[in-house]
Amino acid sequence: MDKYIIIGGDDMDKVLFAEKLMKYIDSMDSENSVVQFYIPGKGRFTLVLEEEDHQTIKADVKKNPHLELMFKESEEQYKEGYSITTSDLLKSLSAKDFM
Repeated sequence: MDKYIIIGGDDMDKVLFAEKLMKYIDSMDSENSVVQFYIPGKGRFTLVLEEEDHQTIKADVKKNPHLELMFKESEEQYKEGYSITTSDLLKSLSAKDFM
């Protein structure tokens, strides 16, 4: 990894650098996940992309049919008044409950 973007000293170079760096960041993916750059007077920087897992609950339910059943049962119990929301639970607790 000896490929660096180098910033010059005047304001115009700084503006161009920011635009160039943003282009590098925008093009980053799992194959191209590291960019290094050097700022005179500051040093070398390494920027590493760590991709987030954007998996939704819906995707989890598709993978696990038992999970879908659990959600449906929970929803029915809530509708029938057999359960409460997390907010209601927290409101019902006091310091005495933790001693």
